Amino acid sequence: MISRVAAIAAVVIIFLAGCLESESDVRPGRTSRIDSCEGMIEYLRGQNLPALESVQGWESDYGGGLKLSTRHYEIFTTLLEPLMLSEVPGFLESAHRVYNSQLPKPIESKRKFSVYLFANRGQWEDFTKGFAGAQASMYCKIKAGAYYLNGLCVVYNIGRERTFSILGHEGWHQFNSRHFTYRLPSWLDEGVATLFEASRYKGGLFYFEPARNLYRLGALKKTLMKNKMIPLRELVALNPGEVLTGDESDSAAAFYGQSYALVRFLREEDYGKRLGNYHRLLMDGLKGKWPLSEAARRIAADRNIPLTVRWNRAIGRQLFEHYIGDDFEKIEKEYVRFCRKIVYHVHLK
Repeated sequence: MISRVAAIAAVVIIFLAGCLESESDVRPGRTSRIDSCEGMIEYLRGQNLPALESVQGWESDYGGGLKLSTRHYEIFTTLLEPLMLSEVPGFLESAHRVYNSQLPKPIESKRKFSVYLFANRGQWEDFTKGFAGAQASMYCKIKAGAYYLNGLCVVYNIGRERTFSILGHEGWHQFNSRHFTYRLPSWLDEGVATLFEASRYKGGLFYFEPARNLYRLGALKKTLMKNKMIPLRELVALNPGEVLTGDESDSAAAFYGQSYALVRFLREEDYGKRLGNYHRLLMDGLKGKWPLSEAARRIAADRNIPLTVRWNRAIGRQLFEHYIGDDFEKIEKEYVRFCRKIVYHVHLK
């Protein structure tokens, strides 16, 4: 994630992985690397993975690689890691399913999403320099992450757990950018994305568990302990570019931790009493039915128009008031109480 406001909607923390060579082979129970793309193709085909439709070679400027196809995704990768690659198809299909679960009625993607997963940062940077154009230098400043831009998720491998965490996050940006008529205000877009950062693997599928997102819960607890909670009225108007002064800054951690908690609050608090409001907010964004002025609708619908701080401030607060409520003092008391409840058993290091 980066601090340039105009690009915030596109930036995503993703990680790429590449075709690395080793002298080891793959045997039952082993997770060592395969030293050739041909060997990996044979290995994956032999696994009979339910989510994997096909796998073939992919020749690129970054070395030999593979193209994996699932029902909803095409994954171009230079990574030759048996465990990760055997799980990527199921992870992405599971993510697509759970993205749809945010809506009262699922929607079907008519064309496949594209994901680029590189083996190392060098390949990721080389791709970015050719793909991102004038914005490449900005994206290359990302220290350990990835991004979503112009329809693509671009990732490099930073370890299985962290890579899948950020892939789940950025995949939501990719999903809603294609399907939603209107772009989402920052608190909602980033808050929903954090729901897909924690998952567990079982039987070829991934199950997403927002309540076990210890990274966001830990950040939220620290914010509460330091008494640095962003007021709700301000939170729903913020753009990440206004708080991102560094990857580990307190203000950035507070924004993302509180946005995560706010989306959970709307979905869960008091047996989901605001879940219907939350669904209407998302569905009206999907269908282009938000009660906006003509100028605001044009900006919301046209992804080529930079998302400004001014627009986000106005629309974020306006939508919250319309769909959730305008009594910020009352809602904030319930929200802070919810935050304290969900972090109660979190132990900080």
